[in-house]
Amino acid sequence: MTKSYKFKYLCLIIILFSVSAYAQNETAVIKNMSQRADVIISGKVIEKESNWNSSKTRIYTKTTVQVEEYLKGNNNEKVVEITSLGGEVGDVGELYTHMPKFDDNEELVVFLKIDSQRNEYKVMNGEEGKITVLEDEITKEKVTRSNIRLKELKSQIKNYSNEQE
Repeated sequence: MTKSYKFKYLCLIIILFSVSAYAQNETAVIKNMSQRADVIISGKVIEKESNWNSSKTRIYTKTTVQVEEYLKGNNNEKVVEITSLGGEVGDVGELYTHMPKFDDNEELVVFLKIDSQRNEYKVMNGEEGKITVLEDEITKEKVTRSNIRLKELKSQIKNYSNEQE
């Protein structure tokens, strides 16, 4: 075996190990969030509105999601409003690291906690709690950014949620 061949072989092993470790970590995160979330939905962003709090010290954004399916929790509401820190009001913008950002017409799966004091939904685990759904250009299937088929993701979430009960 030449040195060049050995190096390429070693690089391939490292890459495959890294991909495997990432996939296992992602699965563990999804399992953990599935069991801890109050509500998990799949749907589409239909509206966003940012406003100041009453003392004009913080900006909050309310994101309205048209619910396609409840994967866990309440199944009566057709739309869910999610409150998050940050946004833009007039010429002023506030940006918080690790907070999920929502795009108009974005398809997603979102893990939510209920803030019972304010009676509102908040994304769990920051940006980890929001998974963007895309359409695979070749197969036309809905997939996540890490290329998990949406059907498989939903099935995993439902299974993990049921394990908890």
